Amino acid sequence: MNASLKDIANALNISTTTVSWVLSGKGDERKISMATQEKVLAYARKVNYHPNLLAKSLISGSSHTLGLVIPSIGDEFYAQIAREIELEADKHNYSLTFCSSEADSKRESKIIRMLKSKGVDGLIIAPTKHSRKELELLMEEKIPFVLIDRFFPELNTNYVIVDNKEGSYQLVRSLIGQGKKKIAFITTDTHLLVMNLRHDGYKAALVDAGLPYDPALYREVKRDAYEEDLITIFDRLFEEVPDLDGFYFTTHYLGMEALRYFYKNKIDIQHKISLACFHTMPSFEILAPNMNIAHQPIKEIGRQAVHILLRELEKPDTVTGKTQVVLSTQLELN
Repeated sequence: MNASLKDIANALNISTTTVSWVLSGKGDERKISMATQEKVLAYARKVNYHPNLLAKSLISGSSHTLGLVIPSIGDEFYAQIAREIELEADKHNYSLTFCSSEADSKRESKIIRMLKSKGVDGLIIAPTKHSRKELELLMEEKIPFVLIDRFFPELNTNYVIVDNKEGSYQLVRSLIGQGKKKIAFITTDTHLLVMNLRHDGYKAALVDAGLPYDPALYREVKRDAYEEDLITIFDRLFEEVPDLDGFYFTTHYLGMEALRYFYKNKIDIQHKISLACFHTMPSFEILAPNMNIAHQPIKEIGRQAVHILLRELEKPDTVTGKTQVVLSTQLELN
């Protein structure tokens, strides 16, 4: 069993308060002799003393823990974001508890309530479509939180997102600049605002280039069965639009699954068809080195989210409004 402050005090025949001050680094401030401080520290090491973090959080009002809620820890994009947030939080002596909502609003609500009950100081959330009520409740309870990747424009919240429309616009303009005129738009999760913004960028690029917007080139993939659905979509597209010369994928996992199809069916993606994708995967560099990519600045998303949250937690008197950050994508055009 872990030794307590009282155990140490009894063993050394000094007060529990004195032990507490020494172990919290306030020995000099409280004018405790160096001999007593050294005696307390030596004994604490000897009995492998660990502070009771729960008790400490109750006293200080802070657990120094942040909660992170993402749609899927299995998605490489969100896994990378979780890593960056954890590393950034650690720099400021905060630990991170993260959970996956599996894009299920009921599960997400349950997770947020659980994290609140465990006393996290604040939350970073990549919300589902139906998160609004839960977010409004957090606002009512004055629990600090930051949204990442997704946001609700009608809610005045902190958020860190990327410029989805502009990133898409530049990707499609790059394909058009390569002489492509029939560019298929492959998307999913169209209930999400960010996906609609990417579609807006696609349309705007076509219009500005004087190309028609062809609904036959718009294809939506079912998120829960995208591997099988993409095969059917590609088969039909190549049959219905034989002069198709470009593809734009609104997310990285659609791009990855498309490459499987192209290689399996010997589709010429080096010369005949050009590709663009919003965000990337490591394998793209090998499988499709000429793919045009809008990289999301994952490190900056994580860094900004943590900084915004900690500013509200540690210096609430200096915060006069919500911080809303829109980052540019990092374009890799070929």
